[in-house]
Amino acid sequence: MAEDRRASTPRVAPDAKAPGAALEPFALGRALPRRAALTALAAVALAACGRRAPAAAGGARVVSLSPSTTEAVCAIGAGAALVGRSRHCDHPPEVLRLPSVGGYADPSIEAIVALSPTLVAGARGPAGPALEEALRGQGIATFFPETESLAQIEDMLAELGRRLDAAPGAEQAIGRIRARRAAVEQAVKGAPRVRVALLFDTSPIFAAGPGSFADELIRLAGGENAIARGGPYPSISVEHLLALDPDVLLDGTAGDAEAQEGSARLAQLRDAPGWRSLRAVREGRLRPLRTDVALRPGPRIGDGLAAVARALHGDALALSDAAAVPLSPGGGAGLVRPASRAP
Repeated sequence: MAEDRRASTPRVAPDAKAPGAALEPFALGRALPRRAALTALAAVALAACGRRAPAAAGGARVVSLSPSTTEAVCAIGAGAALVGRSRHCDHPPEVLRLPSVGGYADPSIEAIVALSPTLVAGARGPAGPALEEALRGQGIATFFPETESLAQIEDMLAELGRRLDAAPGAEQAIGRIRARRAAVEQAVKGAPRVRVALLFDTSPIFAAGPGSFADELIRLAGGENAIARGGPYPSISVEHLLALDPDVLLDGTAGDAEAQEGSARLAQLRDAPGWRSLRAVREGRLRPLRTDVALRPGPRIGDGLAAVARALHGDALALSDAAAVPLSPGGGAGLVRPASRAP
C-alpha cells in the first residue's frame, strides 16, 4: 500500500514491509530517476518502432498501473478499453486475463509502449513525474490523480468517465459511494465514538495518520483516530501505541482470505511482549480488515467504509447492504478485451 501518491510517504508493496503494505502496492522510497526514465523510454520507442499494436479505431486503449484505477475503469463500464495492467491488479477477476506491465515503481516501459495505449492511468507513486513526462513525450496521455480522500476518489472516477466517454457509469459509481456513505453515517449516528488505531504493518509499525483517506474512513465510521500526528502514514513504536491505548486495533495487514480466517499478521502477535499489554488485545478488540476493499482508494471504498464501521461497532450495527450493488455496469461480459499484439 505504499504508493507515493504525493511523492512523499505513501503506500507500498505487500513484500516491501512499508506503510500500508496492503493498500496500493508500490515500492517505497525508490523514485525512478528522471533522466533514466526518459533515456529508457527513448531507447524502447526506437526498438518498438514498426511493431506497435494498432490502436482500436476511435477507441481508447488503457494501461492501468494500480489496482484502484483498474477497478475504477471497470466500475464505470469502460473495462473493454483496458489492454494492460500492473501485476498487483486483481479485481474484478477478468482483468487477470490482461498482460502485466510490472508495478508502478518498476514498470516495463517497453511493455507499456508495445500495447499502444492512448491513456496510462495509475495512483501517484515513486516513479512520479519522470514516468508521466516520458510517456507524454511519446504522445501517450497520462492520469495519476491524488486519492487521499473520498472526494478525490470521486473526482478520479468522474475524470476517468470524462476521458473514456463513460460519464453515466462514473456518475453511477459515485452515487454508490455516496449512498453507502449516507447509510454508514445514519447507522453510526448517536453511537459512542471509538478510539482506534489502524495498523498497516508491524515490523516496523506503520499506522493510518491524519491526512490519509483511512483517517477519513475512521471518522466517518464513528471513530476517533488515536494517531493524531506524524503525517498520513507515520511509523510508531509499540511503546507509543501502549501510551495511546486505543479502544480498538484495526488490522490492516490482512488480505481478503486472511481477514476472513483471522490469520492476519497482527493477530499472530497477541502474545508477543508489548502487544499483549495493549488493552484492545487483552479485551478482544483486535479486528481484521479486508484490505482490498477497506484500504484500496477506488470505487469499492463505500463498502470499505461499511467494513470499517462494522469493525469498530460490531456486526450488530444496523447497516443495510442494500447500497452495495455490483460495480460493473452490464455485468462482466465484455469487461476486458485481449490486447492486440503485433507479431
